[in-house]
Amino acid sequence: MKFIIKHEIRGRLRIHVVQGRMTCAQADTLCWFLEKQEYVTDAKVYERTADAVICYKGDREEIVAVLRSFSYEKADVPENVLAGSGRELNSTYREKLITKVILHYGGKLIVPYPVRKVWMTLKAVRYIWQGIRCLAKRRIEVPVLDATAIGVSVFRGDFNTAGSVMFLLGVGELLEEWTHKKSVGDLARSMSLNVKKVWLKKDEQEVLVHASRIQPGDVVVVHMGNVIPFDGEVCGGEGMVNQSSLTGEPLPVQREKGKTVYAGTVLEEGELEILVKAVSGSTRFEKIVTMIEDSEKLKSALESKAEHLADRLVPYTLAGTGIAGLVTRSATKALSVLMVDFSCALKLAMPIAVLSAIREAGQRGITVKGGKYLEAVAEADTVVFDKTGTLTKAKPTVKDVVVFGDYPADEALRIAACLEEHFPHSMAKAVVDAAKKKKLYHEEMHSKVEYVVAHGISSYIEEKKVVIGSSHFVFEDEKCTVRPEKQDAFDALPAEYSHLYLAIDGELTAVICIEDPLREEAADMVRLLKAEGISRVVMMTGDSERTAASVAGRVGVDEYHAEVLPEDKARFVENEKASGRKVIMIGDGINDSPALSAADAGIAISDGAEIAREIADITIAADDLRELATLKHLSNQLMKRIHRNYRAIVGINAGLIGLGVGGVIQPATSALLHNTSTIAISLKSMQNLLPEELQAKE
Repeated sequence: MKFIIKHEIRGRLRIHVVQGRMTCAQADTLCWFLEKQEYVTDAKVYERTADAVICYKGDREEIVAVLRSFSYEKADVPENVLAGSGRELNSTYREKLITKVILHYGGKLIVPYPVRKVWMTLKAVRYIWQGIRCLAKRRIEVPVLDATAIGVSVFRGDFNTAGSVMFLLGVGELLEEWTHKKSVGDLARSMSLNVKKVWLKKDEQEVLVHASRIQPGDVVVVHMGNVIPFDGEVCGGEGMVNQSSLTGEPLPVQREKGKTVYAGTVLEEGELEILVKAVSGSTRFEKIVTMIEDSEKLKSALESKAEHLADRLVPYTLAGTGIAGLVTRSATKALSVLMVDFSCALKLAMPIAVLSAIREAGQRGITVKGGKYLEAVAEADTVVFDKTGTLTKAKPTVKDVVVFGDYPADEALRIAACLEEHFPHSMAKAVVDAAKKKKLYHEEMHSKVEYVVAHGISSYIEEKKVVIGSSHFVFEDEKCTVRPEKQDAFDALPAEYSHLYLAIDGELTAVICIEDPLREEAADMVRLLKAEGISRVVMMTGDSERTAASVAGRVGVDEYHAEVLPEDKARFVENEKASGRKVIMIGDGINDSPALSAADAGIAISDGAEIAREIADITIAADDLRELATLKHLSNQLMKRIHRNYRAIVGINAGLIGLGVGGVIQPATSALLHNTSTIAISLKSMQNLLPEELQAKE
């Protein structure tokens, strides 16, 4: 690729690509290519000027060499990157807006007035027809008001007023449509699949391969708690699949041999072998967009209230117009009332405020599935945390393997990794990573693996039953024992670590000691949440009382509950809600899913179990828990903005009606000021809610 360096400082380059007009697809391709380079920290590409700004670390010559070697044709861009990009959408609506402004004001200068009169009359027909259709359905709503205002202006020969009203209504519609589609697109992209590796069934063995290697006709195995990565047909196994992300169904559906399953749904129970039918991710994106656009349940209560209030106000505006005409005996003063209505601003500004807040959250790495959940976060007074992988770091590490049976430590770790790699959890990942570091590779030597939620895993190796999991699971449920001569060593296990117990054939074989360090920002995050209005912070964990007490003391939570099961967490959340509290639940594992569903707003950590992310209403990046306080602050500010918008709309429009009825301003001026204020409030609602120091993500 040929390019010119226009400007540079240490760690930052601005280049101009030497070519003709850069298309949106080319800009997306170049941006994707730059962002995947390990030494590029940030990249922006501007298709209109064919410029790119690149922030990097390390050697300048490396980035220059990579740019020289770049080619649009050779870049293997994933299909969903181009299909789901919002760049073309922004470009299209920007051009539409510019064209509309040029045609309106340019037409006044160039087109003769008689021609403009005919054109305005023809344009007015569309609005009048929409009003008639609304009346035909026996509804007096906003289209009736718009049709009346435009129709009366045309009838009186006031084409300038009619033209201004239609222009401003058109701009408002365009801005609303643009913001809505962009916000929905951003949300859909963040909800789209990001499955990197899958289990391919080959020669009766499961092999972990990159998702890009899968072709139609391959058979993939999906274990409990994982997202189904491709559309396909079940060819083996049986399970319960949660399809709420695509269909909105609240309950999982049974899937067995011969039934169809869809990418993005989650296997809640069982295990499935799936014959892959399609590997494209674009249909998934389109389904999510449709679901978001059609789903009324995702709207906040204030958003729905604004829409209903807007329609309910229309008859009062029409009645006010009639009363003003009768009292003042002036059609002009009556028209001043008609030109000013509260409903237009309410219907436009409120959804834009909510969608813009969702977009802003997305810029911070926070995925919010609807305005309803931002409102729930704003109203929340209680936060419930899971411990492992949430308050503690998502990367626990194996510190020791204490042997209690006939197997050496490395062999015990290898067996544990062989079982744990099938299930998504931070503790399981620690075991698998420890085995990899020691180069303890293995073949699938066990039989079918069974996962018992919040307890552990069981399978068979050479007809011997193997279990791994919690103390409760291994010793109480499975009745495993410790050799008498090893009891002292067992009692002396280090208390500062979490323990995974491995037993073979009913006897304890090894204990894997895992260090799960506390997140450095956890205590600060709790303090910030309380500053934002959270009055009660609770920690719930399946870990031991001693470990839970230690973590709770260091984090500063108000209360904690140890050795709890998934149903205990969900029951606690339901009880809190029943007592009148608004509850946020934050977790990352399969065992957190019931509580995430039960909460007013369920928040999942982005690198946790897929089922937790799918069920949760909000997902946050795992980098910094303080983003929870940012989310709470954003939600609080959104509610304040909505209430400010209400006050501004009522105050401005009431003032304009008073000035119009008093004869101070003409109907055309009323219409201009009303529509200008509506657009101004809407544009203000698009601005970021977070203060400048928080806008740049660390």
